[in-house]
Amino acid sequence: MVFTGHEFGEGGDYIDSLLLKENAQASFFFTGDFYRNEQFRPLIKRLRRRGHYLGAHSDQHLLYCDWKKRDSLLVTNRQFIFDLADNYTAMTRHGIAINQAKFFLPPYEWYNDSVAAWTSGYGLQLINYTPGTISHADYTTPADKNFRSSDSIFSSVTSFESGHPAGLNGFILLLHVGAGPGRTDKFYYKLPELIKYLKTKGYNFKRIDELLVQQ
Repeated sequence: MVFTGHEFGEGGDYIDSLLLKENAQASFFFTGDFYRNEQFRPLIKRLRRRGHYLGAHSDQHLLYCDWKKRDSLLVTNRQFIFDLADNYTAMTRHGIAINQAKFFLPPYEWYNDSVAAWTSGYGLQLINYTPGTISHADYTTPADKNFRSSDSIFSSVTSFESGHPAGLNGFILLLHVGAGPGRTDKFYYKLPELIKYLKTKGYNFKRIDELLVQQ
């Protein structure tokens, strides 16, 4: 499981406690704004102490390329590098060095080959979630056209698992550490049920650096 965070993090304490109870490891990719937010400092400290992976998600959560024309960049290489550097600067204030967090999850999980090349040139490895479920829609609100309920998200995960020969083996399941007040149907409250289901299927939960090294 991979969690991202930028503006909201209201589910962090619940997720942290659940992972501890379930003895499950996860990865958290936060923006510089998230790392600088004093409200989230205790959570970040606990996540580090528990041994979870903490990585970068850009500093200001920039949109790198056009939604409809993906090869059209909306940032320059300079803007990208400076923004990413600011993200890692914010991380160092929590004792997270860049050599401890080489995996980078781009904001909006949206990028193109130029962004991938820039990331590599910075000495990092760009990653993304595994497609096939709608887990990444757990931030949507009823006012959004792409709103997905927690029940529908849950079903998309279990349906994928049961409908594919490899199931969720090696899967990067992306979720959000918070969705804000606009969404009352918080998917993280479904995580105990989901983790129980996946454990009965024989799955283990690993940090992203452990998962990808094994692949």
